[in-house]
Amino acid sequence: MKDVNGVALAVFLLFFAAVTVMGFLASRWRRADDALHLDEWGLGGRSFGTWITWFLLGGDLYTAYTFVAVPAVIYGAGAAGFFAVPYTIIAYPLVFLFLPRLWSVSRVHGYVTPADFVRGRYGSKGLSLAVALTGILATMPYIALQLVGIQAVLDVLGVGGSGNWFMKDLPLFLAFGVLAAYTYSSGLRAPALIAFVKDTLIYVVIIVAVIYIPMRLGGYGHVFDAAAQKFSAKKPDGTPVGSLITGPKAQWGYATLALGSAMALFMYPHSVTGVLASRSRNTVRRNMALMPAYSLMLGLLALLGFMAIAAGVGKGVKGFNAQLSVPQLFEDMFPDWFTGVAFAAIGIGALVPAAIMSIAAANLFTRNVYKEFIRPDATAADETRVAKIASLLVKVGALAFVLTMDKQFAINLQLLGGLWILQTFVSIVGGLFTRWFHRWALLAGWAAGMVYGTWKAYGVSSPATKHFGGSSAEIPGIGEIGYIGLTAFVLNLVVAVVLTLVLRAAKAPEGLDATSPGDYTADAGEPSIEKAPQPAVAH
Repeated sequence: MKDVNGVALAVFLLFFAAVTVMGFLASRWRRADDALHLDEWGLGGRSFGTWITWFLLGGDLYTAYTFVAVPAVIYGAGAAGFFAVPYTIIAYPLVFLFLPRLWSVSRVHGYVTPADFVRGRYGSKGLSLAVALTGILATMPYIALQLVGIQAVLDVLGVGGSGNWFMKDLPLFLAFGVLAAYTYSSGLRAPALIAFVKDTLIYVVIIVAVIYIPMRLGGYGHVFDAAAQKFSAKKPDGTPVGSLITGPKAQWGYATLALGSAMALFMYPHSVTGVLASRSRNTVRRNMALMPAYSLMLGLLALLGFMAIAAGVGKGVKGFNAQLSVPQLFEDMFPDWFTGVAFAAIGIGALVPAAIMSIAAANLFTRNVYKEFIRPDATAADETRVAKIASLLVKVGALAFVLTMDKQFAINLQLLGGLWILQTFVSIVGGLFTRWFHRWALLAGWAAGMVYGTWKAYGVSSPATKHFGGSSAEIPGIGEIGYIGLTAFVLNLVVAVVLTLVLRAAKAPEGLDATSPGDYTADAGEPSIEKAPQPAVAH
């Protein structure tokens, strides 16, 4: 049993208590006229300005698992882990093109989820359900990994070291209980308010870490020398442990993973939730211009993996968990009080995205499953009550997953989640610019991408697992190793295009489009925002 770091634990608990109070007080912040409305609970009243949205999206996209996993990959394999930096750089110019259009049409028609938009654009319950279920499926393991991030911090703190399973996991139960309570009470306002604390802490910790830790280790020259020495070692099969520079054989995999991840980033329902909560179209545009500041932070964060190697974290420890490399680095290098601050940044960095993700999943279930198929006459108050309950159930499922499943399986499912959510790109982004695709063709393309991607991922093994051991495989027709999700997306797009041509030639019914061209450029306060939604028209 590891000794508890009392000072670090006290500081950690102090910050945790502060954000808990903020979470409950958030229900009084920007108090809604009608709290029993999904727009208010699930989207914060669509009232967040530029800075609130910036912190909310940052808290949403840069999670505790990012804090733990990106340096862990670099600690274990080297340069391959840096794919996370270019993919965020690619993502923001890309989404700058279509997210304002999604915000506008959603504001006009009161859409709460991307599946709402798909339902209105194509007049297809089946396609909308596919998008909704994909979003829920991809989000669940993501929530679980936030709890894994909290567990990593608790392990290093020495909390919960009892052999009794309940006592061992009691801190995680308490963190879960707090998260569930303030999310239920305050909705999206809670993570929006707490995100200010979370992002400030993360920036402070990262800036201090990239200056202070190398000074203690003898400078960056020593840090990179130690990493190069580790990665030059050979595995039993004769291949290097890793590399400081991505080699020629890995470049296809690196580039396709970065591109595919960039395309998938804002397909996740929690990302869309943060965008739809914005006050205006220009708020969305400004945030896409400001968000790359987080990419700079991510690049600095990634360097912690090299620092952990230079500090000797895990050296000589058989079966050392790379996920603990950053928390252990902080405990070894920082004074106890600042270790508590750093651990609070990771812990709060788990609570904010977990809250947003559970709200986004609940919105999808409520709008696109419950109201669409179970109770079409549900009132706004009914929707909000169901969403609150659904958000609790989503968090319970994530907690059960973490407590009963192997952590590696959670990581593998999160990799699958990125592959799955990318298959909604054609329906959502394509629909924002054109009504040319046929709804049945889009559904067939989605199914083809999901089946192919899952099948190929199932066949990937690793030293830790027999199936779902990675996200890369040979690209058919090219022979290079690349990201499975992007290959599945190409198949998805080809099927959608070919079948659209066939179905249009056969004059198959195309469904009704509830949107009009002006909806995609409307802004808050314009006449089109105030009018009732237009009747659906055939195309």
